[in-house]
Amino acid sequence: MSQAESTSSQTARMLVDVGPVGVWIVVYNLARAFAGDQAIYIGTGAYMIAATIALVYAIRIEKRFPPMLIFTTVIVLGMGTIGILLQDPIFLYLKPTIINLFFSYLILISVALGQNVWKVFFGHVFNLPEAAWTMMAVRWAVWFQFLALINEVMWRHINDSIVPESARWFAEFSISESFWANAKLGVMALSLVFAMLQMPLLMKYQRAEGEADEAADKAK
Repeated sequence: MSQAESTSSQTARMLVDVGPVGVWIVVYNLARAFAGDQAIYIGTGAYMIAATIALVYAIRIEKRFPPMLIFTTVIVLGMGTIGILLQDPIFLYLKPTIINLFFSYLILISVALGQNVWKVFFGHVFNLPEAAWTMMAVRWAVWFQFLALINEVMWRHINDSIVPESARWFAEFSISESFWANAKLGVMALSLVFAMLQMPLLMKYQRAEGEADEAADKAK
């Protein structure tokens, strides 16, 4: 594969993985102008459609089964459908918390059972010793819990929706639903920075193919 083809493939994959979030932000903000409080349902519907299209494209066209996109799409479709049918935005506010906690506990449980799901997801990209895979998995599990906490702090303090006062954690803190919706861009940027900060660990433990074979032979 040429450099141009490789770059094109990587760009397409990135659009498939993050495109639904971009659709959500654009549609939500456009809908705010003419649909008011219904914007969150319109944006969620567009997000559900975009996530489904992205997943079908990844499977049918790119011939890959992206586990995180699959899990995210399932949760988005489930929570989104409930929220739209009940016309209750709380289900939609909770969605990022549930997704992030799901990933976190999936990783931690898999590590505890000796079947590191992070290695299953990315073993085709990196060649690391088991100790490094465990460190990487735990780091990401903690990161997903941090993202869940951020979402909990935000949605509980939305001041222009039906969030009850009893849900608030901090009396003096409040944000708009629009801020919460657009914060997904910030969360994506934070996650990108976090991923980049893991590169020193990956580079430190990355092994050549021959080293991996030698390690496997010694383990026998």
